[in-house]
Amino acid sequence: MNAALRLYPYMAVAAAVLTLTVGVWTRRHRKTPEQRERERRSRISETGRITDGTVIDVSHLDLNGSGEMQLLIYQYDVAGVSYEASQDITHLRHMVDLHSCRIGLPASIKYDPTNPCNSIVVAENWTGIRH
Repeated sequence: MNAALRLYPYMAVAAAVLTLTVGVWTRRHRKTPEQRERERRSRISETGRITDGTVIDVSHLDLNGSGEMQLLIYQYDVAGVSYEASQDITHLRHMVDLHSCRIGLPASIKYDPTNPCNSIVVAENWTGIRH
Protein backbone atom coordinates (compact mmCIF):
# COMPACT_ATOMS: atom_id res chain seq x y z
CA MET A 1 0.00 0.00 0.00
CA ASN A 2 1.16 3.49 -0.81
CA ALA A 3 2.73 5.39 2.13
CA ALA A 4 0.55 8.44 1.46
CA LEU A 5 -2.60 6.34 1.75
CA ARG A 6 -1.55 5.16 5.21
CA LEU A 7 -1.42 8.80 6.39
CA TYR A 8 -5.05 9.56 5.50
CA PRO A 9 -6.58 8.10 8.68
CA TYR A 10 -4.11 10.11 10.79
CA MET A 11 -4.89 13.27 8.84
CA ALA A 12 -8.62 12.66 9.30
CA VAL A 13 -8.20 12.22 13.07
CA ALA A 14 -6.03 15.36 13.26
CA ALA A 15 -8.65 17.35 11.32
CA ALA A 16 -11.43 16.09 13.63
CA VAL A 17 -9.42 17.01 16.75
CA LEU A 18 -8.66 20.45 15.34
CA THR A 19 -12.33 21.02 14.48
CA LEU A 20 -13.41 19.92 17.95
CA THR A 21 -10.80 22.15 19.62
CA VAL A 22 -11.88 25.19 17.61
CA GLY A 23 -15.53 24.47 18.43
CA VAL A 24 -14.87 24.19 22.17
CA TRP A 25 -12.74 27.35 22.18
CA THR A 26 -15.42 29.25 20.27
CA ARG A 27 -18.16 28.22 22.69
CA ARG A 28 -16.11 29.16 25.74
CA HIS A 29 -15.22 32.57 24.35
CA ARG A 30 -18.65 33.44 22.97
CA LYS A 31 -19.91 36.75 24.31
CA THR A 32 -23.09 36.86 26.31
CA PRO A 33 -25.94 39.11 25.15
CA GLU A 34 -25.13 41.41 28.09
CA GLN A 35 -21.49 41.72 26.98
CA ARG A 36 -22.52 42.50 23.40
CA GLU A 37 -24.99 45.15 24.61
CA ARG A 38 -22.37 46.73 26.90
CA GLU A 39 -19.93 46.89 23.96
CA ARG A 40 -22.62 48.45 21.74
CA ARG A 41 -23.35 51.12 24.37
CA SER A 42 -19.64 51.80 24.81
CA ARG A 43 -19.04 52.11 21.06
CA ILE A 44 -21.96 54.50 20.57
CA SER A 45 -21.01 56.47 23.67
CA GLU A 46 -17.46 56.97 22.37
CA THR A 47 -18.08 57.52 18.65
CA GLY A 48 -21.75 58.46 18.33
CA ARG A 49 -23.22 61.80 17.38
CA ILE A 50 -25.64 63.64 19.64
CA THR A 51 -29.09 64.90 18.76
CA ASP A 52 -32.04 66.19 20.77
CA GLY A 53 -34.80 63.80 21.64
CA THR A 54 -37.71 63.26 23.98
CA VAL A 55 -38.53 60.55 26.49
CA ILE A 56 -41.89 59.07 25.52
CA ASP A 57 -42.37 56.53 28.29
CA VAL A 58 -40.71 54.32 30.88
CA SER A 59 -42.01 50.78 30.84
CA HIS A 60 -41.62 48.02 33.41
CA LEU A 61 -41.94 44.49 32.07
CA ASP A 62 -42.32 41.40 34.26
CA LEU A 63 -40.17 38.54 32.98
CA ASN A 64 -42.44 35.70 34.14
CA GLY A 65 -41.14 35.62 37.68
CA SER A 66 -37.46 35.78 36.73
CA GLY A 67 -37.16 39.50 37.33
CA GLU A 68 -38.15 42.77 35.82
CA MET A 69 -36.96 44.78 32.83
CA GLN A 70 -37.04 48.57 32.60
CA LEU A 71 -37.30 50.11 29.15
CA LEU A 72 -36.76 53.76 28.35
CA ILE A 73 -38.77 54.66 25.24
CA TYR A 74 -37.69 57.76 23.35
CA GLN A 75 -38.01 59.65 20.08
CA TYR A 76 -35.46 61.64 18.05
CA ASP A 77 -34.87 63.03 14.56
CA VAL A 78 -31.81 62.63 12.33
CA ALA A 79 -31.60 64.26 8.88
CA GLY A 80 -35.36 64.76 8.71
CA VAL A 81 -36.17 61.16 9.67
CA SER A 82 -38.01 60.48 12.94
CA TYR A 83 -36.96 57.50 15.01
CA GLU A 84 -38.69 55.90 17.96
CA ALA A 85 -36.60 53.48 20.01
CA SER A 86 -36.30 51.83 23.39
CA GLN A 87 -33.33 50.98 25.53
CA ASP A 88 -33.17 48.34 28.24
CA ILE A 89 -31.87 50.28 31.25
CA THR A 90 -32.31 47.50 33.80
CA HIS A 91 -28.56 47.28 34.47
CA LEU A 92 -28.17 51.07 34.38
CA ARG A 93 -30.79 51.93 37.01
CA HIS A 94 -28.11 53.61 39.11
CA MET A 95 -27.67 56.14 36.26
CA VAL A 96 -31.37 56.97 35.82
CA ASP A 97 -33.97 58.15 38.30
CA LEU A 98 -36.98 56.41 36.79
CA HIS A 99 -39.39 58.50 38.88
CA SER A 100 -38.12 61.72 37.29
CA CYS A 101 -38.40 60.32 33.74
CA ARG A 102 -41.73 61.62 32.63
CA ILE A 103 -43.38 61.86 29.26
CA GLY A 104 -41.95 64.77 27.30
CA LEU A 105 -38.67 64.94 29.24
CA PRO A 106 -35.95 66.34 26.93
CA ALA A 107 -32.99 64.04 26.39
CA SER A 108 -29.78 63.93 24.39
CA ILE A 109 -29.60 60.87 22.19
CA LYS A 110 -26.32 59.40 20.94
CA TYR A 111 -26.62 57.49 17.69
CA ASP A 112 -24.38 55.65 15.27
CA PRO A 113 -23.87 58.01 12.27
CA THR A 114 -23.64 55.02 9.91
CA ASN A 115 -26.89 53.55 11.29
CA PRO A 116 -29.00 56.28 12.97
CA CYS A 117 -31.56 53.81 14.30
CA ASN A 118 -28.81 52.37 16.54
CA SER A 119 -28.97 54.73 19.53
CA ILE A 120 -28.71 55.10 23.29
CA VAL A 121 -29.82 57.51 25.99
CA VAL A 122 -27.73 56.04 28.81
CA ALA A 123 -24.37 54.27 29.01
CA GLU A 124 -22.00 53.41 31.82
CA ASN A 125 -20.03 56.64 31.29
CA TRP A 126 -22.69 58.96 29.85
CA THR A 127 -26.31 59.93 30.28
CA GLY A 128 -28.48 62.02 28.02
CA ILE A 129 -31.28 62.43 30.57
CA ARG A 130 -31.86 66.10 31.33
CA HIS A 131 -33.63 67.04 34.52
